[in-house]
Amino acid sequence: MKVCIIPARGGSKRIPGKNLKTFIGKPIIAYAIDVAKKSGLFDRIIVSTDSEDIAGVAKEHGAEVPFLRPADIANDHATTLDVIKHAIEWLQENDTRPLGSVCCLYATVPFTRAKDLEEGLALLEKEQTQYTFAATRFSFPIQRSIRMNGEGNVEMFWPEHFSTRSQDLETAYHDAGMFYWGKPGAFLSGKPIFAPHSKAVQIPHFRVQDIDEPDDWIRAEMLYQILEQRGEL
Repeated sequence: MKVCIIPARGGSKRIPGKNLKTFIGKPIIAYAIDVAKKSGLFDRIIVSTDSEDIAGVAKEHGAEVPFLRPADIANDHATTLDVIKHAIEWLQENDTRPLGSVCCLYATVPFTRAKDLEEGLALLEKEQTQYTFAATRFSFPIQRSIRMNGEGNVEMFWPEHFSTRSQDLETAYHDAGMFYWGKPGAFLSGKPIFAPHSKAVQIPHFRVQDIDEPDDWIRAEMLYQILEQRGEL
């Protein structure tokens, strides 16, 4: 059995009501549910939430909400792994089918494509892989990054690379914050995701946008409309 778990906590301080906020015509969480359905990969699509309002909208768009998340993993300190572990344990207790692969799909990333999820599952099924996730390259060499002190003066993190040509520096990547595929045992044991037992689905950085602040939301809507017009979604 393959399961998609969409974490969607009710509280959001920086963007109030973030998971239900309308993003180009529909609640943003609906995009995650829709892409999970479109992929055809999952036997169950479950939204893990502490909010009755989110639960109602999730069900309207075709997801299951078989439980409400306990308060101890519905606060600012709860981690994604805490939420996924809870959902897996619930499934093991309430579904007799063997659990094969689990995908944590974030609720506020409308740029995820079904093909991305398919590639993640294909990589997960390779020998010894415990997790797969979406990653994108940094648009500027991190080896030439700088820090600022309290007086506003700057210094390089790696001053030895001041004169190194960009093309001679190793490409660096970061988590795209879209999804994490994993083996149930890896999630349950708390194995770290960013480790040699993981593989990454490479996402072009023009299709990656965190949505943490109101300004991010505006930019994401503009970007989504452009990508949709170009057939990139």
